[in-house]
Amino acid sequence: MRVLAAPDKFKGSISARDVATAIGHACWELGIDCVEIPMADGGDGLLDAFGGANRHSTVTGPIGDPVRAGWRFSGGTAVIEMAQASGLVVAGGSEHNRALDATTTGTGELIDHALDAGAKRIIVGLGGSATTDGGFGAIRAITAIARLQQVELLVACDVTTRFTDAAAVFGPQKGASRAEIKLLERRLERLVQMFDEDFDADVRDVVGGGAAGGLGGALAAVGGRLIPGVELVADELGVFDLLDAEGAESVDLIVTGEGRLDATSFAGKVVGGMVEFGTDAGIPVAAVVGDADTDTLGTHLDHLDVAVLNELYGAEASFGEPKRCIEQAVGDLLRSRQT
Repeated sequence: MRVLAAPDKFKGSISARDVATAIGHACWELGIDCVEIPMADGGDGLLDAFGGANRHSTVTGPIGDPVRAGWRFSGGTAVIEMAQASGLVVAGGSEHNRALDATTTGTGELIDHALDAGAKRIIVGLGGSATTDGGFGAIRAITAIARLQQVELLVACDVTTRFTDAAAVFGPQKGASRAEIKLLERRLERLVQMFDEDFDADVRDVVGGGAAGGLGGALAAVGGRLIPGVELVADELGVFDLLDAEGAESVDLIVTGEGRLDATSFAGKVVGGMVEFGTDAGIPVAAVVGDADTDTLGTHLDHLDVAVLNELYGAEASFGEPKRCIEQAVGDLLRSRQT
């Protein structure tokens, strides 16, 4: 048997890289070959999936204060996680965020730094934003849009929300009141017109255009290609090549995972993506998760083996010692498949 370990992080508990390592340890203990590829869906964790930040820049934070944001530059490709510069966590959470003022300026400044460094490809992950500025701050911060349009700009989205729906869909979780959401909606409507006039781009119906409060649409307007984040990451890290391999290099089982399995897991997230990729390749998929929604679990058990750590070891152990619990759960799962 040859296993592909392709998990997401368990948010607040353990990184995707450490989850993959734990799965790998379980495999090697049983003499099973394992390829470890930590995954991400385009939100926080994207940088880690590509190897972590190797550069840092001081840029404008989401509410105007300077922040030091990590990003990656290697082999002509820059990887930017917008949450590092313009994220809700950086803003102090929804209770400290200023929904009307939150800006993507810092993300645009990171893109500008990547261009200055000579990037030929730029990957931008859009999850975890504090902003609903329609990407206006980012576009304004890029010194020369023409220069950006000469590189390959790939935009990783984990949602399909349309541009003008961003305020209503995501505004509440960013601290926006009902009145502020109405103001933000009007702002997005004006930006649709502005992007049409300035870039001859209609962003209204771009799938994922509302990601990061409309940053997806703004980057699409200047030539960015919006791609489902898990698909982009899988392609960049060679997952599809592995799934297509034959003979000794072929994969017999995919083991993925995340902190909580629920309906959103199958709407642009890593677990749902790996199930889809496995199904297409004819490879079975198993998942180890911290917790699970009962209805979601029942819906997908016919095509997905799931080990739920909270049920197996209790919440305290699964959160406090996730690596040990993951190793044990995956080991038991593998042994059951061998018998």
